[in-house]
Amino acid sequence: MANQMTKAQLVAALAERTGGDKKQAGAALEALTGIITETVVQGGAVTLPGVGKIYCRERPERTARNPSTGEQIQKPADKVVKITVAKALKDSINA
Repeated sequence: MANQMTKAQLVAALAERTGGDKKQAGAALEALTGIITETVVQGGAVTLPGVGKIYCRERPERTARNPSTGEQIQKPADKVVKITVAKALKDSINA
């Protein structure tokens, strides 16, 4: 990754773009993170326009291989968070 933005940098950029201060921007970011987390944990999905859709998907029980030993193991069913990237973001990257 060439330029990875830290949380502090994101808060500063958000404050600059909205004309608010860093404390307000940090609170907004925390609130957004909380809303996304609560919604996804409850089985819902959150769409961030122009960015993508964040949701939880259940994976069934499956057979996997231990990479160090090559042994076949049974992995129990579990849940994973998925993000589907919006077409607008894909198009802006490839423009």
